[in-house]
Amino acid sequence: MAKAQDMNAVMKDIMGAFPVDTKAMEEVFKNQAALNEKLSGVALEAAEKSAEISSKWTKETLSKLNDMTKAKADPADYAKAMTDFASASAEAAAENMAAFAEVAKKVQSETVELLMAAGKDIQEDTAKAVKKATDEVTAAAKKAGAAVK
Repeated sequence: MAKAQDMNAVMKDIMGAFPVDTKAMEEVFKNQAALNEKLSGVALEAAEKSAEISSKWTKETLSKLNDMTKAKADPADYAKAMTDFASASAEAAAENMAAFAEVAKKVQSETVELLMAAGKDIQEDTAKAVKKATDEVTAAAKKAGAAVK
């Protein structure tokens, strides 16, 4: 009867045949963590700025509502107060939406810059790794060739 192979031993042998450069893996992890930190900083800064815009907009709206709800002597003054409130609200909406658009534009710009820099770093790291692997394979081939002679 055939003896069953120990799959753990087989996998260990296979993995041993493909050495892993743990230093390179650690460097990749550190670079990824640094990129994530920078991207998180961009996102948190944008969230903070957006919260400031929203808070300011809310305070201004409540202040205008307070003015609008005050008692008036003439019924026509109520219509004028409503018109003034609607006009001021439309103007504030345009201003605040423009402010939100600026925040979004800044986030997009900073994110693209970070990703472009990361891509350049990855390209350089990959080139170094390929050169190192090529040098190692060439050296091993030369060594094997010398041993055959």
